[in-house]
Amino acid sequence: PLVTSFTGKYGSVQYYVKAILERPAAPDQSVQTELQVISHIDVSSPALLTPVLRSQEKMVGCWFFTSGPVSLSAKIERKGYCNGEAIPIYAEIENCSSRLIVPKAAIFQTQTYLASGKTKTFRQMVANVRGNHIASGSTDTWNGKTLKIPPVSPSILDCCIIRVEYSLAVYIHIPGAKKLMIEMPLVIGTIPCIGFSSRNSSITSQFSMDMSWLALTMPEHPEAPPNYADVVSEEEFSRHVPAYPPPIDCEEQLCCPVFAYIQEFRFQPPPLYSEIDPHPTDVEEIQPVSFML
Repeated sequence: PLVTSFTGKYGSVQYYVKAILERPAAPDQSVQTELQVISHIDVSSPALLTPVLRSQEKMVGCWFFTSGPVSLSAKIERKGYCNGEAIPIYAEIENCSSRLIVPKAAIFQTQTYLASGKTKTFRQMVANVRGNHIASGSTDTWNGKTLKIPPVSPSILDCCIIRVEYSLAVYIHIPGAKKLMIEMPLVIGTIPCIGFSSRNSSITSQFSMDMSWLALTMPEHPEAPPNYADVVSEEEFSRHVPAYPPPIDCEEQLCCPVFAYIQEFRFQPPPLYSEIDPHPTDVEEIQPVSFML
């Protein structure tokens, strides 16, 4: 595969598309344009999903004038990330010295150039984050402190002339002494981790499986509902039927409470499916009836 296009401090990898027009009686004409190539790196590969853990301790001072040790342990959940992702950092810092220390973290890019048997290296910081001061005799813990990856070139690991590598450094600034640093390798890829997407797809498939019983229990041709006379006894039916006779006209109906006649229709069965008019075009004219309350 082609190496990712890259322009660094001491060299570059560039691609061009060139078109040539050959003419027999005149000089050839040619044009060219630059072509960007990206070699894909999948951060979901097992080698890039393994966590990285480092720890180190440093004695502050020299000879007989030591003030105590400073210990640091740091961990990241995986080795591969993509541009725009935030790296959660887990770290434990213990300050047993007599000095005020400051924990920090940074992403470094290392460019390595190889030509004619010689090697040249260029290193630069591309992102950093800072923690709180830690007093003497105190400890501090990072429970997923995030460091966002800026737009950078993907890692170039399989080129014989240029290599681009990344690392995450967690270090402690100690006044008057050399800093204590832990460096963990990083790989900046182009295909993000699909763990979250696969989790979503598994939830969706599980939901579809749980809802499949609904299609099995729904009949193709629903049956008519039962008659109310089959489920309501005559005694209960007579208990809800009013003792007075129904009104004859609207004038008498207005003289009595309206809610008294509602119970009369409480146990009336709905029409059967066979009673529905099979010719919906033959619509009867319905005269509106007005009521004045």
